[in-house]
Amino acid sequence: MPRRSDFRFFHRLRVRWAEVDMQKIVFNAHYLMYFDTAIADYWRALALPYEESMVAMGGDLYVRKATVEFNASARADDMVDVAMRCARIGTSSLLFEGALFRGDELLVTCELVYVFADPATQTSKPVPDVLRTLLTDYEARKPVFDVVAGTWAELGEGAGELRREVFVEEQRVPLDMELDAQDPVAVHGVARNRLGRVIATGRLVVEAPGVGRIGRMAVHRAMRGGGHGAAVLRLLEDAARARGDREITLSAQRSAEAFYLRRGYVPAGEPFEEAGIAHIEMRRTL
Repeated sequence: MPRRSDFRFFHRLRVRWAEVDMQKIVFNAHYLMYFDTAIADYWRALALPYEESMVAMGGDLYVRKATVEFNASARADDMVDVAMRCARIGTSSLLFEGALFRGDELLVTCELVYVFADPATQTSKPVPDVLRTLLTDYEARKPVFDVVAGTWAELGEGAGELRREVFVEEQRVPLDMELDAQDPVAVHGVARNRLGRVIATGRLVVEAPGVGRIGRMAVHRAMRGGGHGAAVLRLLEDAARARGDREITLSAQRSAEAFYLRRGYVPAGEPFEEAGIAHIEMRRTL
């Protein structure tokens, strides 16, 4: 029987009233939905935005087989953890094993067999080496993305693409406001996944002697909450310390204020609007 210690990945959820049947336990079909929801989050844990990553690898995954074994029942309002692991990689198939825990109590197990295939013909293809290595490394508890600092000439292509997606397309910031003369002189930081896709970025400029300013912090829409933005922020703070800065300032969108508060930044001044988005100035002593 699987144990919690057998898994690296967990997705937590609360059982909803609508998922309980007349016996006051979770209706059996919902357990497959729980495991499918966890699989979607598993790809985020791999730092892979699913759709564009599959396109980049030239295929997609199709369920070949799904089996569920019931040991005990979950009930409304239970907090449960859906554990998932890639247990075996064949030539074109992937076997995922899942387990549903309430605390340490094992409730349900499952096996999901996927086949990597050509989306146009739905004929099987070999699992790409990059995906095979990524899954193996993740289950071995190795890092699945890297964080690097560099110049705009070195990192601007990937960082600029993500910034356009987040600021211009998603938040409707005018392009002429997103681009400025600071990029060529800034220290840029990016988080990149195993496919080389930039999934988070930010930059550090000089605000004043001994004071750095971090800005243009952006995280891929599908990757938010995964720690990638925090990793870029730490990288830029380290770069500021290395050059002798004593303080960091930034203009935080109000929706991200709690993110910066958790990392030691404090508000400095009154809220204001920029490009129609509420911001607040924040500072942190290094």
